[in-house]
Amino acid sequence: MKTQSRPAAVLEALDGVLADEFVLYVKTRNFHWNVEGPRFAEFHKLFEAQYGQLSGFVDQVAERSRALGGYALGSAADLLRHASLKEQSGREPSDSEMVSQLAQDHAALSKRLTHAIAACAEADPVTADLLTGIAAEHDKTAWMLRSLGVERR
Repeated sequence: MKTQSRPAAVLEALDGVLADEFVLYVKTRNFHWNVEGPRFAEFHKLFEAQYGQLSGFVDQVAERSRALGGYALGSAADLLRHASLKEQSGREPSDSEMVSQLAQDHAALSKRLTHAIAACAEADPVTADLLTGIAAEHDKTAWMLRSLGVERR
């Protein structure tokens, strides 16, 4: 049974955000598992906290889509087709490259959220508000990662 219908642009924006949130979740979890180096303990714990937060964002965005009568993307193929962020595959990067990649991805996701907020603002201010709060968290995480002062090697 479908609930209240929203413009397709709102559901499309949610699909894109959900896809990028999930890609970033998987990438962060991968980095948590595979980080090595002198700052292993620090980064292992940091990445765990971050993927925990991302898991919550994934759930909030998916449930918002369902609440609006849409269906949340559920397959890896669908998620990757809608994502703008790229997975990490092949050689694992150094610990500093991991931090740098995650900082860039959080900033890019915040930018995508800004576009999604604009797409939702008039048609669905509740969704726009939800996405605004998530964007603020991505901005904060990008800043915190950049503040670690690690350089690409």
